[in-house]
Amino acid sequence: MLKLEDFKAAKKRVDEVILPTHLIHSDAFSEECGNDVYIKPENLQKTGAFKIRGAYNKIMKLDDEAKKKGLIASSAGNHAQGVAYAAKKLGVKATICMPAHTPLIKVDATKAHGADVVLYGEAYDEAYEKAVELQKSEGYTFVHPFDDEDVMEGQGTIALEIMEELPDVDYILVPIGGGGLISGIACAAKQINPSVKIVGVEPEGAASALAAVEDDQLVKLSEVSTIADGTAVKQIGETPFEYIKKYVDEIVTVSDYELMEAFLLLVEKHKLIAEGSGILSLAALKKLHCKRKKVVSLISGGNMDVMTISSMINKGLISRGRILTFSVQLPDIPGQLEVVSHLLNECNANVIGVEHNQFKNFARFSEVELRVTCETNGEAHIQAIADKFKENGYIIQKIN
Repeated sequence: MLKLEDFKAAKKRVDEVILPTHLIHSDAFSEECGNDVYIKPENLQKTGAFKIRGAYNKIMKLDDEAKKKGLIASSAGNHAQGVAYAAKKLGVKATICMPAHTPLIKVDATKAHGADVVLYGEAYDEAYEKAVELQKSEGYTFVHPFDDEDVMEGQGTIALEIMEELPDVDYILVPIGGGGLISGIACAAKQINPSVKIVGVEPEGAASALAAVEDDQLVKLSEVSTIADGTAVKQIGETPFEYIKKYVDEIVTVSDYELMEAFLLLVEKHKLIAEGSGILSLAALKKLHCKRKKVVSLISGGNMDVMTISSMINKGLISRGRILTFSVQLPDIPGQLEVVSHLLNECNANVIGVEHNQFKNFARFSEVELRVTCETNGEAHIQAIADKFKENGYIIQKIN
C-alpha cells in the first residue's frame, strides 16, 4: 500500500503543472443536506479534470526507455487529456483510445495537446481492449487511467490539499469510475486522519464498485447506462478494489435525475460547470446519514459540450419543479384561454408555451385540450397552481 511519503513526493511533481483548486464553501448545498459543505473544484484544472495529476505523476516516474516507446492509454475523455498534456510537456509521443461516442469537446481537446486519437467501441471497456491490443502490437508503454499505483498516487495529492485547507473535515465524497481517484484520496486522507469518513459515489447505471464490495470480488457489469460517461466503467480496477476495501467507508449511488438536479444548483448558485461524472459527489449529499458535519464534495471534472450543458439545464429545471408542463380539459367555448391565462397570472407563473388543440380530444366532443408550459418556483408552487385551477373547476394533469 502507498505511504504518506509517496503522496507528498507526488505532490512536488504535480505542483509543476496543476492549478490551485481551493475549497469553496457552499451555502446552497449546505442548506440542501443539513451539513457544512465545501466544494473541491477540480473541474477548474488546466485540462478540466483531476486526471492530469495521476497522468503527470506516472509519466514523470517512467525511465527514458519506457518514454521512448511512446505512450498508449484508454479513456472516456479526461484521462486522455491528462496523458496528452503531460506527454506534450515531457516530449513523449502519445496515442489515446477513446469510446466512439466520446463527447467531441474531449476528443478535440486531446488532439489539441498533440496526441493521436483512436475512436473505438461503445464504452470505456472496449476502448481499453483496443489500447491493450495496440500496446502489444506496437510496443507502447501503457498508462492506465486507474489500475496503477503511480496514477493513484498522483490522484491522492487532492487529499493532501483538502486536509491542509480543512484539517477537521468529517466526510470526503468522491466519484468512482475505475476506482483510482477514490483509492488515492482515501489512502492519503486516512493516513493523515484515520477518523475522516470517505464516501464513494457511483451512478446507478454503472455501480461496479458497489457490486464488487457486496460480492467481495470484482464484478463485471453486463452493461452500463448513465449520463455520467466519465464513470461508465463495467468493472473497477483490481488494485483500486483492494484500496477501496481497506480505506473507503461507504459507497452510495445516485440517479441521472439526481445528477441533473445537482448540476442545475451548481450552475445557478456557483456559476460552475461540471460534467455528469464530476457532480456525483454533490448529488449524493442528501444521502448522507449525518447532520452538521464538515463535508467536502469533490467535483472531478467539467468537460462538457454546449449542447449537453443546455440539455442538462433543461432537464434539471424539470426535475427540480422549475418547469411545468400540464394539460387541462376546457369547454369548447370562447374566452377559456383568457381564463387560464388569468389563473396562471394570479399564481405568478410565467407562460413559455401553449398548445390549443380543438381536434385532439374525441372522448368529450364539447371539450378541447390545452397544454401549457410555464416557469415555476418548485414543487410547492406547482401544487399551488393545481389548487388554484381546482378551486375554479379545472383539473390539470402534470405531463413532465
